[in-house]
Amino acid sequence: MTAGGVASGHGRGGAAWRRAGDRTLRLIAAMPLGYGVASLWAVAIAHLVPLPKGDAVMAATMFAFAICAAAAMWAFAAPSGWRATWTLTLAGAAAGLIAMMPVSAGG
Repeated sequence: MTAGGVASGHGRGGAAWRRAGDRTLRLIAAMPLGYGVASLWAVAIAHLVPLPKGDAVMAATMFAFAICAAAAMWAFAAPSGWRATWTLTLAGAAAGLIAMMPVSAGG
């Protein structure tokens, strides 16, 4: 035991670092990654919705607020921080692929 009551490298110290790392991953997934996923889905939905451009962008942007909130909730409801991070990363990659389809088709 050290003077602080925790053995160096053993015992509860490692678990505390794992919990702190898990919380950090969840925060990263909730805030910047959730915002990025919502932004990519806004672009993808704006391309997919059969409305005039202005209306499609407005509808997609409003829907993106719900996506951002859902991403933040998922980040803290997921079984682990890694699962939250990877799930949102895959959701963003799917949205990015959908958003790139009109560009690659020349539109």
